[in-house]
Amino acid sequence: QVQLVESGGGLVQPGGSLRLSCAASGFTFSNYRLNWHRQAPGKEREWVATISSAGDSTTYADSVKGRFTISRDNAKNTVYLQMNNLKHEDTAVYYCHAFVRFRGSWGQGTQVTVSS
Repeated sequence: QVQLVESGGGLVQPGGSLRLSCAASGFTFSNYRLNWHRQAPGKEREWVATISSAGDSTTYADSVKGRFTISRDNAKNTVYLQMNNLKHEDTAVYYCHAFVRFRGSWGQGTQVTVSS
């Protein structure tokens, strides 16, 4: 059974930083791309970033490019999202996502609130 558990969210001031983590189990982690998505209040869920299975290729939404960094540790079955220079509009629930065995799997999400 695929499980994804996010952590690391919280309240941060504009311009601040947070690092999110997503611990995975139930599948061969190093074989799969991993994604981060987010959903702001009243908005649809949107894609944020993707990292290849080996970690050697990353892509980002334009809204976070240059500020967020996705990385992974295949020895720890964990994917990270380093978020710098946070803005009010980054406030959202952040979700880890993987497409494993022909099904999309989501974590429960972690809340990030950017406020002064």
